[in-house]
Amino acid sequence: MKGIIRELFGWLIFIAIVAAASYAVVTFVGQRTQVSGESMETTLSYGDQLIVDKISYRFRDPKRYDIVVFPYRYEENTFYIKRVIGLPGETVQIVDGYVYINGQILGEQYGNALIEDPGLAAEPITLGPDEYFVLGDNRNNSQDSRTANVGNIHRDELIGRAWVRLWPFDKIGVIKHE
Repeated sequence: MKGIIRELFGWLIFIAIVAAASYAVVTFVGQRTQVSGESMETTLSYGDQLIVDKISYRFRDPKRYDIVVFPYRYEENTFYIKRVIGLPGETVQIVDGYVYINGQILGEQYGNALIEDPGLAAEPITLGPDEYFVLGDNRNNSQDSRTANVGNIHRDELIGRAWVRLWPFDKIGVIKHE
């Protein structure tokens, strides 16, 4: 009887350790998320399963072109995934379908087409010391920093950066940001 109790106690401790480690990983290291929508086409597609790296930004600031995940301000348990375009202190503007940073055209290849609606970025937007300007790669089918309901993203709103695609299997691997 003593052996059974000792074995049961050992299993309970093991289960508690696994539960605590799982909680720590999901809270501080990474979490699974699913892409919903087409705003990041062709980089990410509807239904892609991702792991979000939640630890990198504890040690470094987001970089231009990082693909980041952040909560949507107006709907609980809804998260957006977009690409960082403008960094703190920069001025962003969209003119004739092109993105300009501090008056210089941004030479990037992520947008699939010229931007039809510059939204808020029709006028220059100067980012604060902790603000980021984000865009979906599918620029003409994306709610992003150009719209008032998303706007500029504050550093503390960033959950992390897209790290690994788990599904579909034919696209499994580390996500390239640059």
